[in-house]
Amino acid sequence: MAKYDLVFEGGGAKGSAFVGALQVLHEAGHTHRRLLGTSAGAITATFIAAGYSPEEMLAAVNERLQDGKPRFSSFMDPPANDFTDEEKNTSSTMSIFSGLDLPGIPAILETNLDKKLLDALLKLPHYRQLFCFVECGGFFSGVKFLEWIREKLAVKGIDENATLKSFAEQTGSDLSLVASDTSDREMLVLNHRTAPDCPVAWAVRMSMSIPFVWREVVWQDGWGQYLGRDKSRRIIVDGGVLSNFPIRLIDTEPEDDQFVKDVMGNTVASEAGTLGLLIDEKLEVDGAANTKKPPKLTGHIRTVQRVSNLVDTMTGAHDNEEMRRHENDICRLPAKGYGTTEFDMTDDRLAALINAGRNAMKSHLGLP
Repeated sequence: MAKYDLVFEGGGAKGSAFVGALQVLHEAGHTHRRLLGTSAGAITATFIAAGYSPEEMLAAVNERLQDGKPRFSSFMDPPANDFTDEEKNTSSTMSIFSGLDLPGIPAILETNLDKKLLDALLKLPHYRQLFCFVECGGFFSGVKFLEWIREKLAVKGIDENATLKSFAEQTGSDLSLVASDTSDREMLVLNHRTAPDCPVAWAVRMSMSIPFVWREVVWQDGWGQYLGRDKSRRIIVDGGVLSNFPIRLIDTEPEDDQFVKDVMGNTVASEAGTLGLLIDEKLEVDGAANTKKPPKLTGHIRTVQRVSNLVDTMTGAHDNEEMRRHENDICRLPAKGYGTTEFDMTDDRLAALINAGRNAMKSHLGLP
């Protein structure tokens, strides 16, 4: 038996493969010390930190809505008509309207007409998605995901508004989640040391906010500072934009790197093993060929997948050197042919992905 610092890569719906890998790790009697994750990996790391067993995580992955669809499919939730006056008044649509001069109509009446026209357009669901994409950085609101993660925290007796500090105090877990600040062009490592007053649910929401897929998160005043610096009104998105697999943060000794010391504390890296769980889109998933493939993508869903593929490519290139350096510490989980936003996969397709995670971890640990 061994104790590991675990790092989980981002990968959207493909992150279900983590469950199978964790089942094997748990069955072999191995435990964890620190937990670090990006995007889907942030969700997994948070579940473990909150006290979820692999079986409980599997139950969460398999949840269904009343209509029989996977609950994960509800995460692609269109935005409600709740945009702020600032978002509407400074929008590209209002800018276009303002540039139109209607002969014979006074300017003040034109302004009122422009606002009424925008309000009318925002009553149309498809226009709201377009507006959210252009003005707020994503087609989907992410509200359903936030509700889900808060619900899962409550199951373990954790307040839905728990901060990273109170979460660490209650669970005893050393949890770090990676996000990207596009305003300051900075990678954020969110934990009880760096952002103690940030709500843990929002930290997860920020980490999984794939650009142009989910609405960007604006750092709120009540979330406090990050490393002693004000982040109010900064735009935060998926951590994978800057590092989808930040394994160096748990394998670098703090005395060798000031940034690592600042965000990860004085924990001695060598006093625990390093285990990275990497989603590998090049490895075939046994049995996946016999499952029902997702329908051909159309409309904005196709745009979402294209953007997701672009983000995957960029983040993969950024982390390649670290992957090569830590090859022996990485368990590669097969996910070829699975989509980042494939949240509505069939039961047999999901089971094949999870089973592939199990087999990959067995191989990594040298188990029969």
